[in-house]
Amino acid sequence: MVETGFRKWIITFTVITASLLELIDTTIVNVALPQIQGNLGASLEDIAWLSTGYAVANVIILPMSGWLGNRFGRKNYFLASIVLFTIASFLCGNATMLEELIGFRILQGIAGGGLIATAQAILLETWPREDVGIATALFGLGAVVGPTVGPTIGGYIIEISSWPWIFYVNIPVGILAAYCTYTFVRSTPREGKGMPIDWWGIGLLAIAVGSLQTLLEKGESEDWFATPYIVVLAILSIFGVLLFIWRELSTDHPIVNFKIMRHRSFSVGMFTSFVLGFGLYGSVFVFPIFCQNLLGFTPLQTGEILFPGGVCTIIMMPFIGIMLKRGVPAQFMASVGMLLFFVFCWMLSNSTLSSGTGDFFWPLVIRGVGMALLFVPLTTLAIQDLKGPEIGQGSGLNNMMRQLGGSFGIASLTTLIHIRQGFHRSNLLANINDYNPAFVERFNNLIHNFMGKGYSGLDAQQMAAKAIEGTVIKQTLLLTYNDAYWIAGLIMLFSIPLLYLQKFKKNVDIPTDIH
Repeated sequence: MVETGFRKWIITFTVITASLLELIDTTIVNVALPQIQGNLGASLEDIAWLSTGYAVANVIILPMSGWLGNRFGRKNYFLASIVLFTIASFLCGNATMLEELIGFRILQGIAGGGLIATAQAILLETWPREDVGIATALFGLGAVVGPTVGPTIGGYIIEISSWPWIFYVNIPVGILAAYCTYTFVRSTPREGKGMPIDWWGIGLLAIAVGSLQTLLEKGESEDWFATPYIVVLAILSIFGVLLFIWRELSTDHPIVNFKIMRHRSFSVGMFTSFVLGFGLYGSVFVFPIFCQNLLGFTPLQTGEILFPGGVCTIIMMPFIGIMLKRGVPAQFMASVGMLLFFVFCWMLSNSTLSSGTGDFFWPLVIRGVGMALLFVPLTTLAIQDLKGPEIGQGSGLNNMMRQLGGSFGIASLTTLIHIRQGFHRSNLLANINDYNPAFVERFNNLIHNFMGKGYSGLDAQQMAAKAIEGTVIKQTLLLTYNDAYWIAGLIMLFSIPLLYLQKFKKNVDIPTDIH
């Protein structure tokens, strides 16, 4: 039900805080992986399951969150998710073996999947229908800023302390969110209580989405279809999705109500949310690797560079909500957001090996503004036709598509980097021969330089060759990362026409009763 005054704002604070717990944890662990690997004596492939297990569990629960909230009561399910996430965070910090830590991270992912969509549904229920744009903007603060500031927070914690504290910091926040939820969020009817449980649907959902997410997370590192279990995952995901959709459309009590796809704006919104996830998570993935592997920045420095863009998003979000309330078409704002994201990618695609922290300030500010213009309008367009219980179902599916878009973005950009790296290296090596005057001059200068420092002719020649090889490697990586930025920007730019397949609506009419 719609709330007013202090209760409205404390509920808003509560759900944003709870969703931030989950969203920050999607990226905060990444910067601590090397330290965890060394502390627990794990291989690089094994340690990667800390991120993969969390993401897989998260994306399986997301589409089920609407059904779970309806069956157990939205408040009860939300509170249980917060408590479970907090307990799992404590257990992660106390883990002494990698297997324990992976298991507790999966538990975190299960709880986190219930936080995001349920938090958004509670927020939409709390605010009046005419202010739904503002409510979505406030929720977007966590959804967009969380993955951005995660590396900053993680880098800072690693600098001053040890890796368990990236989990322990969740505990006081979780306790506060649980208390506020228990005290201020109103209970909703358990409308699904006593109804049959679609166990076949749950099983097929776990197989379909779990296989797809694992495929996207591990495909590149396992050389894609050259690895048998990746082939098995691909087959399971395809048949799992088809069987799951058939099951949900044919049962009277589905886990996921695909009938909401009859709303054109929501169906198109699923694709635009996928593109949003691609841009949001893909860019956050590529940029830190570019800065740390090529430019030599520390994790903390990289996080600090990303921070101003996150601040811009925070500042812009309320204004986006106000503009939506005043009738500015969401399609126009999202178009500008996609265009700004393209500009951000284009600017970064012109980076050089001498680029410094100051060179990234304005591109990341532009990205921050663009993300604010994207998240709120895209979410508003997707949910504008949903009614009653459809809100919870739609919120879960919409968030799942954003997560899958992020996983697809990371997987595809990683593969692109691998392919283009070989392409650019071949092109550069073609110019390293005795028939290229520029190479001969550079090579001879290096030899004379090393001989001037006291090295023998043979040693100087070997060192000059190594120096040339180092230059080739750096230039190859630079050209490759620039390609990744360029492709990501083009995908966002070419997605703009999708926005105009959704209905124009001056004000989104969300009913106050969305139990």
